[in-house]
Amino acid sequence: MSEGCEGALYVVATPIGNLEDLSPRAARVLGEVDWIAAEDTRHSARLLRPLGIDKPLVSLHEHNEQARVETLRQALDAGQRVALISDAGTPLISDPGFVVVRELRASGHRVIPVPGPCALVAALSAAGLPTDRFLFEGFLPAKGGPRRQRLTANLERQETVVYYESPHRIQATLHDLAALFGMRRIVLARELTKTFETFLDADAATLLARMEADPDQARGEFVIMVAGAEARGDEAGLLAEGEAWLAAMLAEGMGVKSAAAVVTARLGGRKKQWYQCAQALKDRDA
Repeated sequence: MSEGCEGALYVVATPIGNLEDLSPRAARVLGEVDWIAAEDTRHSARLLRPLGIDKPLVSLHEHNEQARVETLRQALDAGQRVALISDAGTPLISDPGFVVVRELRASGHRVIPVPGPCALVAALSAAGLPTDRFLFEGFLPAKGGPRRQRLTANLERQETVVYYESPHRIQATLHDLAALFGMRRIVLARELTKTFETFLDADAATLLARMEADPDQARGEFVIMVAGAEARGDEAGLLAEGEAWLAAMLAEGMGVKSAAAVVTARLGGRKKQWYQCAQALKDRDA
């Protein structure tokens, strides 16, 4: 094999939508390995067929990954070359493969990356949000309570925060983001590299209203990118800015609780303190 290494695992990135994004190197490696470990063998067979690649496929997913370690170790010991692919994008990025890579490296086997498409990187590159520092959180919990806990933990992070989300939960997640992050800027990327690729850029409540008005906007897999919190300044200046925000929102008819949530998301601090401040402003103007 031209990669110059026998008995190796190749971690191969595959397209996230547009098949033309498969690199020539990835296509060559997939055509030269002895067999391929795939998240979904039926899905991967459809990817490989147009390339003329007919290799044995073995499933490797979250439910059998640990059991596959010994099979892969024996294959590499015998000098075989194996490719690891996921359904789309780069393996191990919110996809199976971590256990296999960890165990094979620990036992002295070579693991070779074949880089390529990744929804996280593609979304960030076109979102117009800071990318010098970012936090990738993967998929959020399916249930509301744990999901809100995870989101709340990132309220004061100053770097861009990135989540993956499914079409089945995107509206529930936007509802939680609206309640917790208020007017914070959010960029949604969906159907990346596909025909209906879309970037939506607004606060969470506006994005949710757009989806409710146009259900097609809730289709596809999503990358959610949340702008980082602004750096906190001196306490006096922070209080003055927060009071100005609260006064403006109360004047527009927003409730005390909602206004406090928005200011907490924007400026940080404790929501209880901003609630008390908002209530005091409301009582003063009553």
